[in-house]
Amino acid sequence: MGVAGCGKSSLGNAVARVERLPLVEGDDFHSAANRAKMSQGIALTDADREGWLDILGQQLQAHPRGLVLTCSALKRSYRDRLRKAQPGLHFVFMDIRREDAQTRVTARSATHFFSTSLVDSQFATLESPVGESGVLRVDALLPLVQLQAQVSAWLNGKELA
Repeated sequence: MGVAGCGKSSLGNAVARVERLPLVEGDDFHSAANRAKMSQGIALTDADREGWLDILGQQLQAHPRGLVLTCSALKRSYRDRLRKAQPGLHFVFMDIRREDAQTRVTARSATHFFSTSLVDSQFATLESPVGESGVLRVDALLPLVQLQAQVSAWLNGKELA
């Protein structure tokens, strides 16, 4: 979880592959209306996210043996809704500076629906999960192989220093 451009999809894919778990890309479940809003630079509201969070909760429940779900989960209330759907849920918080996220979102702007103008709103909405139970904070700028190793070690109870 984390703001746009932090690398959720890349890390999620790497962890899912190594851990042999299904991957659910949260962006795939946004409604057409929400995608249109984001592509126009309009930030989603809590009401806009209601149905999306319900669907993600259903995805968690549909995979009782586990899965890797990539989604922003920017607010504690969003994370708590997902935890309610799947007690014991773990979150990997991909921590990134605003400037680095902006650079990454700009670099993918030709192929992704998310407007570069929304990066600031992502940071304004973000409620850091650091200190919440079941959360691992990682530096989103580390090499992907290192991030995957940290997450896999943490998930398997062998946290790396």
